[in-house]
Amino acid sequence: MHYNYEYILVRYGELTTKGKNRRDFTNKLNRNIRTALKPFTKLEYKVTYDRLYVILNGEDAQPIIDILSKIYGLVSFSPASKVETNVDTIVETAYNMVKDEPGHKTFKVLSRRRYKAFEHSSDDINRLVATKILKNTDLKVDVRNYDIGIIVEIEEKQTYIMSKVYPGAGGYPTGISGKTNLLLSGGIDSPVAAAMMQKRGLFIEAVHFASPPYTAPQSLDKVVRLAQKLTVNQKHLRLFIVPFTKLQLAIYDNVDESYAITIMRRMMFRISEQLALQHHSLSLVSGESLGQVASQTVENISAINSVTTIPVFRPLIGSDKLDIINYAKKLDTYDISIEPYDDACTIFTPQNPVTKAKLELCEVYESKFDWQTLLDECIENVEIRTLRFNEESVDEENIF
Repeated sequence: MHYNYEYILVRYGELTTKGKNRRDFTNKLNRNIRTALKPFTKLEYKVTYDRLYVILNGEDAQPIIDILSKIYGLVSFSPASKVETNVDTIVETAYNMVKDEPGHKTFKVLSRRRYKAFEHSSDDINRLVATKILKNTDLKVDVRNYDIGIIVEIEEKQTYIMSKVYPGAGGYPTGISGKTNLLLSGGIDSPVAAAMMQKRGLFIEAVHFASPPYTAPQSLDKVVRLAQKLTVNQKHLRLFIVPFTKLQLAIYDNVDESYAITIMRRMMFRISEQLALQHHSLSLVSGESLGQVASQTVENISAINSVTTIPVFRPLIGSDKLDIINYAKKLDTYDISIEPYDDACTIFTPQNPVTKAKLELCEVYESKFDWQTLLDECIENVEIRTLRFNEESVDEENIF
C-alpha cells in the first residue's frame, strides 16, 4: 500500500435492518472489532450512526485490513484520508492518492455530499478531481469497468477520501444471538459449521472428545489450533476436552458393531447438551452434511437427535463436500484438518455401520451397560482451555 492513510472507514452490514435493536448490534460489532485489533496499541476509534472510523495513528494499515476482512457484521471498509472540506485540498489529495498506483489504467470518481450546503455539487467535485488526474497521469476515465474507484464523502468540517472498497464478511456480529456449544472434531466440517453460525451471531464454545491413548497428543494439538482459528470474532473461546476413552470402549464392548457409531454419537450429544446447559448455552452446533457418511442419514440423525432437548443447528446439512472444502480453505482451517491424526470418531470405524438406525434398538443396546455412570465421569473430568485471538491457550481448573 503506497499511500499513507490515516483512517479506515468501516461500514455496517445487515445491522441497518435491525430497527430498535440496532444499537445493541453496533455496540457488539464495535467491541468485537476493538478486541480483534487489541494488539495494535496506537489505534483510536470514532463511532457515528452508520460508521466506525479506525484512526491509525501511524499503524500499518495492511495487517488491520487483513483482520477486518474476517469480522462478521461488516459490509465493507476503506482506508481513508481526512482533509478539510475545501475543494482545492480535496482535489489535490485525491490526485496524490492515485498518481502512483501501479498497474491501473482506468478510474472513476464518486462524490457524495453529506453536507448539502457545500458550495460545489457532487458532479462538480467529480469533474474537478477527474480533470486533475487526467491532466497529470496516464489514467483514463471509465465509469463502468474502472480499476480505481475514488470515493469522496463531504461533511461540513471534514471530507474523507478513499480509493478502494474492501468487502466485509457480512452477517451479524458474533455474540449478538447468544451462545452455543459446537461438537468439534479434527475434521474439515465442524470448524466450517462453527464459522457459519458465528456469522449468524452465535458465540461459540467447543466440545472435543479425546480418547487417549488411542488418539495421539498431536490430535488434540490439531483441535486446539482449529479452535484458535475461530477466535478472531470472539473475545475468547472455551474448549471443553472430554476424556471419552472409558465410555467409548464400553460402547464397543456392549453394542453391536453396526450400531457403535450411532450410540457413540448419542453419548456425545448427551454430554455436549449437559455442558451447554451448565454454561448457559441454549443450543448445539454440529457439522453433519446429509448422506456424507453412514451416521449422517435422516434415520441416524433422528436417532442421535432424540437424546437432546435443546436445538441442534446443522448449517452444512445441504452442502456439497467440495463447497465445504472451499469454505475451509478460506477459513484457513483446511490444511490443519487434513493432518493425519485420528480423533474419537475415526479410531474404531466399523466396516458395516447401520444407515437406518432404529431408536428402539438404540435404547436396547444402551440398556446393556451402565452408560450413565461413565457419562457422569466424563463430565466430572472435563478439561477446560480458554483460547484468545493471537494468544496461547490457558488451562482452567476443573470447575465441576
